[in-house]
Amino acid sequence: MSNANEVADRLVAARNSGRPVSWHDVLPSDRAAAYAIQDATLARIGPVGGWKVGASNPEAEPVCAPLPASGLLASGARLGTGLLRGVEAEVALRVGRPLTADDAALPDGELAKAFDAAYPVIEVVETRLEDWTNSAALAQLADLQSHGALLMGPASTVSIAAIDLRSVEAHISIGDDVSKRTTGGNPAGDIWRMLRWLIRHCADRGTPLARGQIVTTGSCTGMIFAREGASVRARLEGFGEVAVDF
Repeated sequence: MSNANEVADRLVAARNSGRPVSWHDVLPSDRAAAYAIQDATLARIGPVGGWKVGASNPEAEPVCAPLPASGLLASGARLGTGLLRGVEAEVALRVGRPLTADDAALPDGELAKAFDAAYPVIEVVETRLEDWTNSAALAQLADLQSHGALLMGPASTVSIAAIDLRSVEAHISIGDDVSKRTTGGNPAGDIWRMLRWLIRHCADRGTPLARGQIVTTGSCTGMIFAREGASVRARLEGFGEVAVDF
């Protein structure tokens, strides 16, 4: 792998041109190198508007990526066709105050007070990598963990302290052709474990979570792929609805 700035240049060029780059050419040596590429990428494409965090199971170390502010969109936005058009229904929170590493030690109820709104969201999964299906996980992580955009529904009235990803009921549909319903479909399990990890990680990275940033917490439905021209709708019980058109 070349240095983080060179790799970020390749990824940004692929983003701007719509011509994907070989994942072998952007493959980092480890997670630390992948996160350095993420930082270099965000330095080129605009300010951080939020973060995505997720974990493959309740014990796995989470992974994360910063989200460009330009990609945080209101429900109902229309996007270009893209390469993947992957969609996932998720729960997102808004950071209510600056968070430091010390905040990660707060009990669940107190940590919940650091967030001031919850949203139903659709994350659009996109790639700047050729042969994404067979690409290495570290290359995807460097590429902002395959983030494309985040569609946000209206803020919900749900009690943030009561959020439990293990019981969230979610429904996502693509036109009249594809429909998926899940209960507790987010593999990470405990939202507060993930958020504590993210708070520590961002503080150690020198990019602490800031007031107003949006944190999306992983797929509640798994990923499905939308065809060109499709309308995607998602509902998370207790949170509300969100939509995107391609």
